[in-house]
Amino acid sequence: MRFSTATCLALTFAAGMAHAKSIDPPSLARYDASYGRCEARFAEMRGHRDDAYLDLWHLRHDDKSTARLAQMRSSAAYRAETQRLAKAAAARATAAASSALERECQGLWGEHQRVGTAGKK
Repeated sequence: MRFSTATCLALTFAAGMAHAKSIDPPSLARYDASYGRCEARFAEMRGHRDDAYLDLWHLRHDDKSTARLAQMRSSAAYRAETQRLAKAAAARATAAASSALERECQGLWGEHQRVGTAGKK
């Protein structure tokens, strides 16, 4: 059975809800890969990756959170997942995924806009 990108992300985020305050490098890598695809399609999303992530998990926007994200992105687990995702993306490039990706991007951006002002406390 084949899962769409949106389904995989939904499962990733749902599984991590219990640990929303702890940042998991592999799930952060999956988020970054997904957000990168969204940035390529929607110019208004460019440059807001960390803000959108923090808003998604209702985390505080401060230097400590930003530093924690940077620390996770430099970890070996993050790099390994990023490489795995790059290989998987190269293996599959289908037109059907573009509509699912568009819905995923719009949902993520909508959540960022909804929570954005409240998360910057």
